[in-house]
Amino acid sequence: MVNFQQLVNTYKGKKVFLTGHTGFKGAWMLKTLSLLGAEIKGYALETQTQNDLFHLIEGKKLCQSVIADLRDKERLESEIVAFQPDFIFHLAAQPLVRLSYEIPAETFEVNVIGTANVLNGVKRLQKKCSVVLITTDKVYYNNEWIYPYRENDRLGGYDPYSASKACAELLIDSYRNSFFNVKDYDKHLKGIAVARAGNVIGGGDWSKDRLIPDIVRSLMINNPIVIRNPNAVRPWQHVLEPIVGYLSLGMHLENEPLNFSQAYNFGPQSEDALSVAEMVQLAIDSWGSGEYQIENESNQPHEAGLLKLDISKVKSELNWIPKMKAIETVQFTIDWYKNFKYDILNVNDFTTHQILSFLND
Repeated sequence: MVNFQQLVNTYKGKKVFLTGHTGFKGAWMLKTLSLLGAEIKGYALETQTQNDLFHLIEGKKLCQSVIADLRDKERLESEIVAFQPDFIFHLAAQPLVRLSYEIPAETFEVNVIGTANVLNGVKRLQKKCSVVLITTDKVYYNNEWIYPYRENDRLGGYDPYSASKACAELLIDSYRNSFFNVKDYDKHLKGIAVARAGNVIGGGDWSKDRLIPDIVRSLMINNPIVIRNPNAVRPWQHVLEPIVGYLSLGMHLENEPLNFSQAYNFGPQSEDALSVAEMVQLAIDSWGSGEYQIENESNQPHEAGLLKLDISKVKSELNWIPKMKAIETVQFTIDWYKNFKYDILNVNDFTTHQILSFLND
């Protein structure tokens, strides 16, 4: 397993271009990279509220923050070229399944064309650069079977979000073959890897129609938690698990680009792929009170019922394994929200504490 000092040795003083730095996952990545001593340039849309994690960690002080759209091809390419990054982590996306039913065309534009715009910027770089593109566990054609999906399984997607991410993977594969082929590495000097992560949870997520934010909003005001699909099984993991995985992949890609320019799954151990109802009960237990009820809407949009990831590849090739069990993951997350509720002025320090305790564990 990669350790803190290895990551410091890799990223300290290096230029890292991070898309999606104002989002939930991106803000955790931003804070982690800053603690590793990286020089960071972020590119993302504006935040939605003052309670977003980016503001709570004083994100503007941690990076050169560019507020712009992935679909602005000229702006994105020029920002990448001007920065001359050593690493690029592409996290920006339209990440919500239910919202993708409301804005399908925009979802495809952001997730597919936005990814193409990032790679066009990479094409214009005349230097070595290691690029990690983050997609999702939902890129797999979901057969609703009990077997965990492996990196070479069929890609596909029922809902617009999942389909857009599968399309993005096809695009990445095309660009990698056409412009960043490992056979021509000495000419282009680009390593291109893909990271597929399962459902992440953690402090600072306030997104609509996500399980933990819905749970916390209800718990904070003592309302019953309303859940839609109690039996749906997901590969839940704390947000720091895949972030360390991405950083580890970036490190390996930097050192051995010919061997690591491929796709990797990042998820929990198989026994920690829990149902929605199980996750809700763990959250209630961690909070110390609460109850839930099941929403009986017959016209809900389709969401996958069963999804697990096979993580044997990252275990063997990256020596990456998840650190926390499900109960620890939920407790770690709920602790953050308790800190937010009762000691909001300490949230930045508490976030730092959680990252450092995780990295040094």
